[in-house]
Amino acid sequence: MKKTLRFVGYFVLFAAIVVGALLAYVKLALPDIEAPQDLKVEATPQRIERGKYLAYNVTVCMDCHSSRDFSLFSGPLTPGTDGKGGDVFDHRFGFPGTFYARNITPFNLKDWTDGEIYRAITSGVKKDGSPIFPVMPYVYYGQMDKEDVYSIIAFLRTLKPIESTTPEPKADFPMNFILHTIPAVPEHKKIPDTTHVVEYGKYLAFSAGCFECHTKPDDKGKKLEGMDFAGGWSFNLGDGSVVTSSNLTPDKQTGLGNYTKEAFIARFKAYADSGYKAPKIGKGAFNTLMPWTMYAGMKTQDLAAIYEYLKTVKPVSNKVEKFVYKP
Repeated sequence: MKKTLRFVGYFVLFAAIVVGALLAYVKLALPDIEAPQDLKVEATPQRIERGKYLAYNVTVCMDCHSSRDFSLFSGPLTPGTDGKGGDVFDHRFGFPGTFYARNITPFNLKDWTDGEIYRAITSGVKKDGSPIFPVMPYVYYGQMDKEDVYSIIAFLRTLKPIESTTPEPKADFPMNFILHTIPAVPEHKKIPDTTHVVEYGKYLAFSAGCFECHTKPDDKGKKLEGMDFAGGWSFNLGDGSVVTSSNLTPDKQTGLGNYTKEAFIARFKAYADSGYKAPKIGKGAFNTLMPWTMYAGMKTQDLAAIYEYLKTVKPVSNKVEKFVYKP
């Protein structure tokens, strides 16, 4: 009996050592991403213009990295906060910890090299080598055309510096370990020619976060198989309001199957009208996380390409209740 207990004790000790060593490896050796490259992005007028378009209207970096006023419909940007960071992603929204959108103005990035910014955007690794929680979908940014990433970097350098700092993020267990395994080496793809409409639309749909927000993940953060673009991901706004992403598949009953291309484009462009003013939202009234006023600035050609791509995805019957208020 004593030998058995001794054996069990040795086994438990051995297992604890192995697990401890494994966790230490994950924490100390990962993410296994190379040092930032020696990169100097030439800030040409063309790159700055393209980067501004992407940051405001496609990848919408300015959505999370600025302040949004959710007392107004769709939470338009608060003037004068462009790039200052501060958005919080925590348990209220279903995140495994507390994470913050960082200040991406030159106030915070002045000591970052272009190579370090590039690595953060495309691999999810900070200046100090620690991982970034993928609320910023760097997995998809790492698949963008490298030139588009360079354009975003060039534009960020032109932002007005805003003095603002954010607390350090804190991931819950076991995400604090899992987080170290997520960053990946970028696999850039050339942006398709605009004449290849469906391929070009796919490039935009992933770069713009359509897939990210409109594909529900499981409780481990992995996208549900067979539910691409079918919506159903719910977000708690923190005031009792819960918004759920819409079904973008061509299903005729629950998705966009009955939308014409003209109606799809008009849905966005309604918020680009010079006379549009975001209405005040009362307590419990319908609101959305969808940054309509930002995507409204997307070129008509680009919106049309996204529509043509969405027509090609598998139709999924998934009825979504887009808004619920539970005080």
